Amino acid sequence: MVQPTAAMAAQHLVEHIISIAQQATAQASSCSIALSGGTTPREAYRLLATQPLSEQVPWDKMEVFFGDERDVSPDNVENNYRMASNLLLDHVPVPLSHVHPMPTDASDMNAAARQYEELIRRLVPARDGDLPSFDVILLGMGGEGHTASLFPETPAVCNHEQLVVSHFVPVIGRNRMTFTFPLINAARNVIFFVTGADKAKAVAAVLSDMEARYAMPAAHVAPRHGQLFFYLDAEAARLLH
Repeated sequence: MVQPTAAMAAQHLVEHIISIAQQATAQASSCSIALSGGTTPREAYRLLATQPLSEQVPWDKMEVFFGDERDVSPDNVENNYRMASNLLLDHVPVPLSHVHPMPTDASDMNAAARQYEELIRRLVPARDGDLPSFDVILLGMGGEGHTASLFPETPAVCNHEQLVVSHFVPVIGRNRMTFTFPLINAARNVIFFVTGADKAKAVAAVLSDMEARYAMPAAHVAPRHGQLFFYLDAEAARLLH
């Protein structure tokens, strides 16, 4: 879905998330959501924290996770959990016990990733086989086609054994913790929210029919039995035909 502005795209995204949450909690005891980080979703989180939108969310039944995280402490300005808390989670009645930040300040990041996977397996019901199926996973996209913290030419892109990994990303010189594609593609709904002209080439490539697009990790997002959505502003969509 393409909207003229980023603000309008955020509005439609939030309305979609609310609809998913309402439907999920009408059918089950909880709704599992994985939030994305970075700067793009900030406006959406602000909207979701304001009335009347906020009161439409069954916050007491929401289980909130994060699709990726930087290797910084929870109080660091680069931390995705901190950003989401400041803009959204601190302003809505979601139980603290239902919010699950990635433990990226752990001394052993690999062990922490395994623990986060175990937490997901315990709290997110499986839909097909033994893979947990999130009700909604929110994703962004980088200008080079990365999504979550799955960057081009990193082993995590091809990891089909683990659902959550910690890995070093050479292009940024940092460690990241991230969902892997098996977990992402097991979700009921996966939503890309992408804005800005700097993402236009990546968006056009990922949504093309060319085989070369698979060099971009975002092109590997293809829910097996769920639905995939794109919310774009006009700038991000300007190269689409």
